[in-house]
Amino acid sequence: MLWSIKMAESSMVFLLGLACLGFSGSLILLKSGCSYFLEWELICVNSAGIEMSLIFDWMSLMFISFVCFISSMVLYYSGGYMGQDKNLARFIYLVLGFVASMLFLILSPNLISILLGWDGLGLVSYVLVVYYQNEKSAAAGMLTVLSNRVGDVAILLGIAMMVDFGGWNFIFYTSSGMMAESFIVILIMVAAMTKSAQIPFSAWLPAAMAAPTPVSALVHSSTLVTAGVYLLIRFSPSLSGTSVSVVLLLLGCLTMFMAGLGANFETDLKKIIALSTLSQLGVMISVLSWGAAMLAFFHLLTHALFKALLFMCAGSIIHGVGDSQDIRTMGGLVSSMPLSVMSLNLANLSLCGFPFLAGFYSKDLILELVFMGPLNLICLFLFVLATGLTVSYSFRLVYYSLSSTWNLASGCSVSDEDGRMTWPMGALSLGAVVSGATLSWVMFPACFMICLSPFFKMLVMLVTLVGGFIGYSLNMMAVSFNLKSLKFYRGAVFSSSMWFLPLLSTLGSATWVLKSGVFYYQLADSGWSESWGGQGMYSILTSKSKILQSIQENSIKIYLMMVLVWMVGLLLFF
Repeated sequence: MLWSIKMAESSMVFLLGLACLGFSGSLILLKSGCSYFLEWELICVNSAGIEMSLIFDWMSLMFISFVCFISSMVLYYSGGYMGQDKNLARFIYLVLGFVASMLFLILSPNLISILLGWDGLGLVSYVLVVYYQNEKSAAAGMLTVLSNRVGDVAILLGIAMMVDFGGWNFIFYTSSGMMAESFIVILIMVAAMTKSAQIPFSAWLPAAMAAPTPVSALVHSSTLVTAGVYLLIRFSPSLSGTSVSVVLLLLGCLTMFMAGLGANFETDLKKIIALSTLSQLGVMISVLSWGAAMLAFFHLLTHALFKALLFMCAGSIIHGVGDSQDIRTMGGLVSSMPLSVMSLNLANLSLCGFPFLAGFYSKDLILELVFMGPLNLICLFLFVLATGLTVSYSFRLVYYSLSSTWNLASGCSVSDEDGRMTWPMGALSLGAVVSGATLSWVMFPACFMICLSPFFKMLVMLVTLVGGFIGYSLNMMAVSFNLKSLKFYRGAVFSSSMWFLPLLSTLGSATWVLKSGVFYYQLADSGWSESWGGQGMYSILTSKSKILQSIQENSIKIYLMMVLVWMVGLLLFF
């Protein structure tokens, strides 16, 4: 066990060094405006060559630095959270394989090599989701891997269609506009929607909460779910102004609204944060759809830090209250877990866009550009509603778990004294405070000129205050009065169940497949086709082979019978 913890610490140091190196290289390349494209030939047979290519530009190196930094904190955190696990070494190997797949995907400008990292993420995520080896984890892992296989097939079809361009290095064709009207862009959009869990592939993301909490902190911040957004950022020059961007805008806004609505009805702590991730992914996809790829990348980086912090605080709270994830059984944790509660509140405020925290610099800029841009009324309304819902479920979480009355058992001992869990939370808290301002200075040296009326300028603050008031006060009143949502039971069930997407993704698809399988089994395997097909041919060949074998046994009786048959035949014909 001690060896596994030492292994986690050494992996943390290695990844932290890689993060520092990547961030320094990113700043150098950003200042110089250079990028490096490395390509070498692995094998060449009859003029057909197989090349390996990597791209090192400021975007890939900066993303790598954030992935490595968060991964290093997660590995150190795992030493405390999963210190008593007998298979900790196996878990660390899986996390390192997960990070390696993500790094390979980030550095690949080639669609074939991207598929290797893409499939690596899907495979390792399945193994991590089923890590606890129970029926719920197995079902969640199967839903995760089958949903992501749709995107893998789309990437494979895209590889086949890129033969027309004469190569698979898509980085050469996106900026020239050659791929703007091709079917490849639609396939890439489908692949990104499956990985980033946009409607109608949203069901797997909350289900993946069956994985250990350190995995959730890594998966939902900077690796698996952000892979689709990163791929769309790379393909963004081919998306702007096409019909694909309109579809992406609508699906992103609907996902953002649906996830925010569902989080206000959810009682599982980890699923609330997972639905928050889904909502922010909808924000990134929506921003990407109208051409602001740099702004989506900016929000991707800031969101990674405070979302990893949110999951780490949730893991610390779950670990402290006896492995319970229901927020209704928590309460009054301010006095017993001050550090975890402070970090959770900090991450929540950053998520809500509190001024001068990391989320403020990206979310406020996104919303002001949305209000200024040529956006239709439906998408504008969904953006405003989703912003209010984000603040609402954040303050609801604060009320239920942190500031309400003590709901835990009387003999439950709650504390956050484990330094292996609190030190990474402190490092990420610092990132959740300073990363927004730092990245905005680095990535946007020239200021945006945004001209808005006073109403739209104050609309973000107004929606935030109203959402926070509703999220806190309605749940406070629900303690003394009946829940008002029970009067609208069907609407509440529809909203809380992610618009029935989990049901449609599991029973909705499996029931039809199983029924058709039974029908074809009765029609084919148990019907006339079996009697006249495989089994019938088998019985005929068996009987005829017995006759042939009896003929070849040199029996005098058979020879005399054959002579008699021949004589009768000759007499009849002649």
